[in-house]
Amino acid sequence: PISGRTGLRLVDAGNMIHASDLNGVVVITQHQPITAVFTIPEDALPPIIKKLTAGEQLRAEAYDRADQTQIALGSLLTADNQIDPSTGTVRLKAVFENTDGVLFPNQFVNVHLLLDVKRGAVIVPVAAIQRGARGTFVYVVKPDHTVEMRPVTVGPTGRTEAAIDSGVAAGEVVVLEGVDKLREGSAVQVRGPEREGASPKPGA
Repeated sequence: PISGRTGLRLVDAGNMIHASDLNGVVVITQHQPITAVFTIPEDALPPIIKKLTAGEQLRAEAYDRADQTQIALGSLLTADNQIDPSTGTVRLKAVFENTDGVLFPNQFVNVHLLLDVKRGAVIVPVAAIQRGARGTFVYVVKPDHTVEMRPVTVGPTGRTEAAIDSGVAAGEVVVLEGVDKLREGSAVQVRGPEREGASPKPGA
């Protein structure tokens, strides 16, 4: 006996069936709990394996296809035993209790893993971070409304925000738009409602 959810019946009353039929009468799928398989770059694997080996439980969050709405909370179950050489990725499996039944087999989701919490981190929008021949940098707006190209060390990065380990202080204003037209010392106009500054957060 198994528990799960039955799908639409594959035969109707009066149909002739045989024990050797491949499709059977109905398909039963397990929904509670349910697992999600996803991939990460191989370079991101070492800290995850370290925490799994230490017995730590990593929080997994399932988001919708647009990666905007959180659907379910779960935890990382395990990692695959090999890396796909064609993509440089490794498969991970997360498990979700799915008590409300919002997750379905074969559904597409985006899975986020919470590896660590950084206290007092300086956070900037991802759009402010630029990359060039001299490395990673942001344009910081000085009090005289000119910009300074500031090299930065980028820490953990999310979908819309990134932690800055060094290079920008909390409260400094960074440029988000029109960066391709800027150079050291360029004058800019800061628009009040869209003013974006580096901000400290208690956890990132």
